[in-house]
Amino acid sequence: MDLRPSAYSDTFARDHLPPYEQWPVIEFTTEMVQYPERLNAATELIDVPTARFGADRPALRTPAGEIWTYGELRRRANQVAQVLTEDLGLVPGNRVLLRSPNNPWTVAAWLGVLKAGGIVVTTMAALRARELAPIVEKTRPAIALVDHRFVEDVETVRDTVSPTLAIMAYGGEGADDLTRRATAKSGEFVNVATAADDIALFGPTSGSTGVPKITTHFHRDVLSIDNTFGRNILRLRSDDLVSCTAPFAFTFGLGMLVVFPLRVGACAFLTESATPVQLADLVAEHGVTVLATAPTAYKQILKSGNAKRLSGLRSAVSAGEHIPRRVWEQIRDELGLEIIDGIGATEMLHIFISARGADIHPGATGKPVPGYRATILDPDGEEVGPGVEGMLAVIGPVGCRYLDDERQRQYVVNGWNVTGDTFVRDENGYFFYRARTDNMIVSSGYNIGGPEVESAIDTHPDVVESAVVAEPHAERGSIVCAFVVLREGVVGDAAKVREIQDHVKGRLAPFKYPRDVRFIDALPRNRSGKLQHFVLRHIVEQEQADVPAASQ
Repeated sequence: MDLRPSAYSDTFARDHLPPYEQWPVIEFTTEMVQYPERLNAATELIDVPTARFGADRPALRTPAGEIWTYGELRRRANQVAQVLTEDLGLVPGNRVLLRSPNNPWTVAAWLGVLKAGGIVVTTMAALRARELAPIVEKTRPAIALVDHRFVEDVETVRDTVSPTLAIMAYGGEGADDLTRRATAKSGEFVNVATAADDIALFGPTSGSTGVPKITTHFHRDVLSIDNTFGRNILRLRSDDLVSCTAPFAFTFGLGMLVVFPLRVGACAFLTESATPVQLADLVAEHGVTVLATAPTAYKQILKSGNAKRLSGLRSAVSAGEHIPRRVWEQIRDELGLEIIDGIGATEMLHIFISARGADIHPGATGKPVPGYRATILDPDGEEVGPGVEGMLAVIGPVGCRYLDDERQRQYVVNGWNVTGDTFVRDENGYFFYRARTDNMIVSSGYNIGGPEVESAIDTHPDVVESAVVAEPHAERGSIVCAFVVLREGVVGDAAKVREIQDHVKGRLAPFKYPRDVRFIDALPRNRSGKLQHFVLRHIVEQEQADVPAASQ
């Protein structure tokens, strides 16, 4: 495939794309994903909306009452671009690391990098130096724009692995703070005329299954997630106030809080951190109309008795993990709100299977979003028919292109993006989640989906949450092992183990019940809040390795 002439004088990004023969198939099957040769995503995200909806329209709000209009956001993004190019010497194709919670200046910085022809490497404020170091080593940023509260770890990385990295803090009182430098700039900037297939961002994976990979996404990809999921499924309105708990470093949050709202003239409600209960209060207090968060948050809001705080929502989205059917139905029954479920991937930038309204089939994730097609593959990479479980595979206008990583060969199979999830498709084309491919438990010849068992355990009144993994077993191959967090004050003893086991047997086929139940204070999660099953698997595998052979 011949890429269009690049606007980048720094050719690092294209130089480290995987060979084209390792790319997935890329398809542009709808009119909305047809793009001109030259395209800068920031132009479409802030310059065009400002002209279309008016400079005085609110674009960003915070719980503290701060409001940025579209005109203010555009001016500050331009000022950031000026600081990058005039003061810090950024040239097109340079990478810029961002590290901050979700706040307005981070949005301005993100847009400013794209305007200047830079490539954004957005990272979470919660990451420590040892987690940032491999990202920096892989992406080689020239500049880091960092919230003033989170500079120390970036300085450590600079001093250990990237001595030429220029660090500029923002949001503080320092004389060299980005916000102060920006105010000295005119706020007028001519966006770099990037190619539609110039790289706009590097997205580190969350690392939920191991070492993070660096995904690459073009300027056209940023718009494609709106021209597929955003326009066809989410359907924001210009009067919406949108809240999402995911950080910008995760492309789910980037889409929900930056791409989708700005494209339609809506307003994003930015929270740096909030517990599920606090989130429900913020939704009610500030009049949020669209909420996007993980199933865990919806479950905890329900268990806390605060579901009515979400009654002002007109739409809600769930992603990151499969939402249990009982949670979806409880929200529907209590609020009349039908949550939009969806599955996406950092490699695909956002959601590619979903449904809304009358198209929702409770229990199913949905159908391929317009612009995508999906199938189920067997272990040999061949397509299988309805009713057969296998590997979820998808093709669309975006696709996996890891930065200089041999794991590209594992993710792309016969042109398909293989997400690492086990699904089954029914006769009507709906896709049903079964498990992560690495979380399918095979016990005595039976395939047991871990999330199904987790959902059953979680219905027990004394259970806060649970996680299920395979535990090696000499006779059965594997057995179901459940790690369970109990409600405060409940004793986790042998009687409670039997009670939970009987509870599951009463809801699922008996062979699916957890033969090993372990009580734990908290489940391991990564910085994005995603459950780390691989940590639990390591615990049980290590225990097996430590047991003498004669005693097994």
